[in-house]
Amino acid sequence: MVNHLPDSPEELLIASLRGDRKSQERLYRLFYGFAMGVCLRYNQNREEALEIVNDSFMKVFTKGEQYDASGRHSSYPFKAWFRRIIVNTALDYYRSQQKHYFHENLDEAYDVSSTDGNALSQLNHDELLELVQRLPSGYRMVFNLFVIDGFSHEEIAQQLQISIGTSKSNLSRAREALRKMIMKIEGALTDNKN
Repeated sequence: MVNHLPDSPEELLIASLRGDRKSQERLYRLFYGFAMGVCLRYNQNREEALEIVNDSFMKVFTKGEQYDASGRHSSYPFKAWFRRIIVNTALDYYRSQQKHYFHENLDEAYDVSSTDGNALSQLNHDELLELVQRLPSGYRMVFNLFVIDGFSHEEIAQQLQISIGTSKSNLSRAREALRKMIMKIEGALTDNKN
């Protein structure tokens, strides 16, 4: 008898919760890239991102019963549920490591060495991600939570244990830092053309 693995993430989750290692491995392989992509937005360090990815999968495999995998009562699909787990795990990691992060000088954050001739309008996803990665950790966290993951300032303040004003200020400063980095790229591109 051939052991056929389920196809949908919800079915894989159900099988994983029953201890089916092959379903766990398949779910991991299917969503590893997605999870790493989310984690890399929150961490500059690939090793830290991998740790968060693995912690997120452990939460899925140990607390997956909290997700209504039947789909009948589920308020959102598995991928959205998993994204929330990843973001929350990244936030937990950030809070636990915050005392170890040093807040680099913003002038260093603006230092962009990439002047490969791409026009601003042609910045691709990876280049934009690299610019966001160069933000100081507090700014990067707020920017990702607000702009990309759609958290409100109230939710960000609660998650990061900061005031709402600090959340708004960090978002404003992140946007300004990104604007300056982009202007620096544009200036370097103009200089290269002359």
